[in-house]
Amino acid sequence: MLNVGVIGYGYWGPNLVRNFNSLKGVRVLKVADLKPDRTEKVKVQYPHIATTNNPDDVINDPMIDAVLIATPINTHYELTRKALLNNKHVLVEKPLAGSSDEAEELVNLAESKNLVMLVDHTFIYTGAVRKVKEIINTGTLGEVLYFDSIRVNLGLFQPDMSVIWDLAPHDLSILEYLIGSDPEGVVATGTSHFNPDVENIAYITLYYADGLIAHINVSWLSPVKIRLIMIGGTKKMIVYDDTEPSEKVKVYDKSVEIQPANNESVYKYLVEYRTGDMWAPKLENKEALRTEAEHFVDCVVNGIKPITDGHFGLKIVRLLEKIEESLKRKGNLVFLG
Repeated sequence: MLNVGVIGYGYWGPNLVRNFNSLKGVRVLKVADLKPDRTEKVKVQYPHIATTNNPDDVINDPMIDAVLIATPINTHYELTRKALLNNKHVLVEKPLAGSSDEAEELVNLAESKNLVMLVDHTFIYTGAVRKVKEIINTGTLGEVLYFDSIRVNLGLFQPDMSVIWDLAPHDLSILEYLIGSDPEGVVATGTSHFNPDVENIAYITLYYADGLIAHINVSWLSPVKIRLIMIGGTKKMIVYDDTEPSEKVKVYDKSVEIQPANNESVYKYLVEYRTGDMWAPKLENKEALRTEAEHFVDCVVNGIKPITDGHFGLKIVRLLEKIEESLKRKGNLVFLG
């Protein structure tokens, strides 16, 4: 029996408790939250689960094997560090930490103690993203040319975290998972309309050595909610719309071929457009967090390396820092490495 404790019962904590509480071979022993009204909700819905208003009661409990952390980003480092030092496996919400130095320390600590640390980049565990990965890996798209993402809505404004740290990790993690190579440089622009230290709109462009370009638009000031990713390849193209109730992924048999012209003219190249059918592949109909929870348990029990392990989480934090650096430099190109 794997005994787990949960720290944080605000927005994401209830989802963690619901999923882990229903897993075979797993027992949620304790939930901690600083706010008594939240722990009261736990008592009503899960009378068998102990509650506390002190996170240390979860971390220091000798009966608990793994700690699930669903708290604000500024607490991730300290809580994760304490849990690892107390020999607990950890699942922590994204992003892993507020700086790459903190994230790297956590990665090294987990490895030195041979503990599982999984970063909760939930979209990686969706049936849609996993299907897109499969399509890319089989060569169906051909060479990937671009990744274009829009993740916007009206709110929720965060008082201590910009829209970059709030929304961009979703798309950066999807991009990292699908492409698997590191960008050479990044350009970012954005602005703060209300809080001078917290950007609410940002535009991010990442450049890769092989010519791939990725663009990410994140905003808290959109009149509509959009969760759209377009991926173009030399053979086919993909549209992934997460707001669609069904057929979230659509593959378009469309491409562009450019051939040198045979004769001398003002047109040095001939452009040929190919348009074929559209098809929507069947997706796994399973909650992403359920898949992730099962994967975390499998990693702990069987010593498997997590898909979104500490190194994966560290990469995303480093990218976020470079994005912020470019933004502060008014969109100057910042090289990675």
